[in-house]
Amino acid sequence: MKPAHYIASISGIGYIRGGGTIAAAITAIGWYLLMPEHAGIQLLLTIFVCLIGVWVSDETALSWGKDSNRVVIDEVFGMMITLLLLPLSVPVVIGGFVLFRFFDIVKPLGIRRAEQIPGGWGVMADDLLAGVCANLVMQLIVFLLA
Repeated sequence: MKPAHYIASISGIGYIRGGGTIAAAITAIGWYLLMPEHAGIQLLLTIFVCLIGVWVSDETALSWGKDSNRVVIDEVFGMMITLLLLPLSVPVVIGGFVLFRFFDIVKPLGIRRAEQIPGGWGVMADDLLAGVCANLVMQLIVFLLA
């Protein structure tokens, strides 16, 4: 397996049925267990995953086609955006996961149009927007319940 395929599929998760949901769930759990509550580190790691995701999405498009189901690094990135700058707690992570999957699957509010952006940026853009929507809803919930 080429390195870009390995990274894009997150070590082969993309080959599993429901790989996007599995990748998002693993990211949510990993974020909860491993991510320091330091905004700068969270932001840098999220940007890094975005840039790697754009690159591997471009690379894998040559053999798999644009936005193949095997590419799940975009779900990892979207889940990271969802949890960015939120307090680390089990209810917040679960709520963020559910909201991200909702926005990523249903693609309301014009999110689907972001897929039309050429290349790897288009692959990552809809998950960016889904993550932003989920994050904003979670920020509101956390604010209202605080």
